[in-house]
Amino acid sequence: MKKAIYLLFLTVLFSACKNEKQTESTVINEVAKEDITTSIYPESITKVFKAHGGIDTWNTMKLLSFTMEKPNGKELTILNLKTRAEVIDTPNYIQGFDGESLWILEKDGKEYKGKPKFYKGLMFYFYAMPFVLGDDGIMYEDIEPLTFDGKSYPGILVSYESGVGESPDDQYKIYYDEATGEMAWLGYTVTFGKDEKSKDFHFIRYNNWQTINGLKLPKSVDWYKYENNLPTEKRNTVEFIDVLLSEEAPDSTMFKMPEGATIVK
Repeated sequence: MKKAIYLLFLTVLFSACKNEKQTESTVINEVAKEDITTSIYPESITKVFKAHGGIDTWNTMKLLSFTMEKPNGKELTILNLKTRAEVIDTPNYIQGFDGESLWILEKDGKEYKGKPKFYKGLMFYFYAMPFVLGDDGIMYEDIEPLTFDGKSYPGILVSYESGVGESPDDQYKIYYDEATGEMAWLGYTVTFGKDEKSKDFHFIRYNNWQTINGLKLPKSVDWYKYENNLPTEKRNTVEFIDVLLSEEAPDSTMFKMPEGATIVK
């Protein structure tokens, strides 16, 4: 376990140094580079991508790391953006995915009682909006706008081709500011472990951004209560700190299952 944590520390430290050196060049390259990838997306979602720095710039990134403050302590997530290998380090356990196997390492004899298959990639997906909606196998459809506090937000329905991901029946509704193109709301269904699509949409508000390596990413998000598939009032806020984004890929060894861990079947 000490070895795994040590590798995490070295990777984060290395990435921080790389980010300091690359921030300026990344922004310059973004302006000079011809926009090729975005031409394959519909106009509406392309507008959102551009407002957040561009899907082409996002696709050059290979490492993402962020930390969340949880009631029992800090939770650190580190990902390889190309392979989606992942490590989630919490006070009570470490959860990892090496690209093939999902594993859990319990700390200090504390029994893990979560749902690792459900949690794998979950907070990454919410954090990396809107760019994760540029993944392969996604279908887009313009939908009726969302009106909240007297303001109207144009909407896009996002669904998946059959067999894509762990939960291909999941659906997302992304709503954006018509003037700026910035993402404003996310509606999402939860179908993991179910045999059919869900009709209940949960809602997250995105209105607090930070720019890292030329990309506009959440500084915090607000989960909302919902009624009749519409947001009602704020329930809680999740903040993201110590965010690292780099074109340098993390060392693949950090995602390998350490001694004492168990594979999740």
